[in-house]
Amino acid sequence: MDTMFDKLLLLPLFQGLVHNDLTCILEKIKLNFVKHEAGEWLLKKGTPCEQLVFILKGEISFTTTADDNSYSITEFVSAPYVIEPYSMFGMYTSYTASYRAETEVHVFYISKDLVMKQLFKFDIFRLNYMNIITKRAQVKNLHLWTKPDSDIQSRILHFIESHLEVPIGKKILKIKMTTLGQIINETRITVSEVLNDLQDKGLVELRRGSFIIYDADKLLTKS
Repeated sequence: MDTMFDKLLLLPLFQGLVHNDLTCILEKIKLNFVKHEAGEWLLKKGTPCEQLVFILKGEISFTTTADDNSYSITEFVSAPYVIEPYSMFGMYTSYTASYRAETEVHVFYISKDLVMKQLFKFDIFRLNYMNIITKRAQVKNLHLWTKPDSDIQSRILHFIESHLEVPIGKKILKIKMTTLGQIINETRITVSEVLNDLQDKGLVELRRGSFIIYDADKLLTKS
């Protein structure tokens, strides 16, 4: 039981809860634990968000795709992690990305009904939930109203950063240089020159129709 308490306390929504609160939670709600094998899809974009999904162990990836399918970004995250708590309420209550297990992952699910009837009774849980939602909204708003420097590299990095959910770790951006050029109002050749320079610095790895970022934090802060 102590091990379960320890795992729950690592999750952002449960941080700060005391032992007695966790005991009360475990007594009142049934935690649905599931093990997913590597390569298995956990959730697909457009699926209604009717539960909180917690990653307790392992690594997952999630891919967010533009509405016109012209580009996509795949991000990689490790446990502990909670999937899209911001998609449970509001005007649009479907998942915005598709999630896949990269390794064996251990997951538990809590239904929206139990979140509202049981977990929201705890002040710390409600505060943690609000902090996650408001922090994301504030970061997105900051990206929207922050103007990048005029040079091409700054505009490319601003485009990347504004599309990330997790600003650290490995990312795969699937996009044609022509498309990226159109987005930042530059030619394919100038975009290619900048990306090749970033590759020479070891910050990205160019592939056909895509490029890999192995350390997003390093790319965004040290390039």
